[in-house]
Amino acid sequence: MKKIIVFGASTSRSSINKKFASWAASLLKSVQLEILDLNDFEMPIYSIDRERENGIPKLALDFKNKIKEADAIIISLAEHNGSYTAAFKNITDWVSRIEKGTWADKPILLLSTSPGQRGAQGVLSAAINSFPYQGAKIIGSFSLPSFHQNFNEDKGIIDSNLKTQLKEQLKKLEIELTI
Repeated sequence: MKKIIVFGASTSRSSINKKFASWAASLLKSVQLEILDLNDFEMPIYSIDRERENGIPKLALDFKNKIKEADAIIISLAEHNGSYTAAFKNITDWVSRIEKGTWADKPILLLSTSPGQRGAQGVLSAAINSFPYQGAKIIGSFSLPSFHQNFNEDKGIIDSNLKTQLKEQLKKLEIELTI
């Protein structure tokens, strides 16, 4: 059974991105899901001085091991001021220092959502453009606009067109996992 790491790139306890990523991943069949909470990987803010003085934190090594053990990754990116959350950026900054290829050439489905109409498309676009340089094999992407209007805790995505679009992206990941 294929193992998929899933997380929302936010430390909010009520993260809509974690909810969205978890729900989307639950639509996949015959896979083992591991839902990560970025709060479990809180580290000092990356700096070369900290790295020289203390080395790489164990939590960065743990996160990298989670990536390496996975067959695929699903991330829903939260957007803060048009970019990654500080916590997500910090984790990836530390992990990038372990070895080349933060994402270990794993297939990744990138998602994003926000309360607004753009659905965090700015950060999603940034990830689509930069992740391949960090060892990601991007299989697909999807942005859910206006989370609170388009998502229900029990039913998931309410709008049938949006739900179909997401399922098309999930299908791409399922196909990749069978190769």
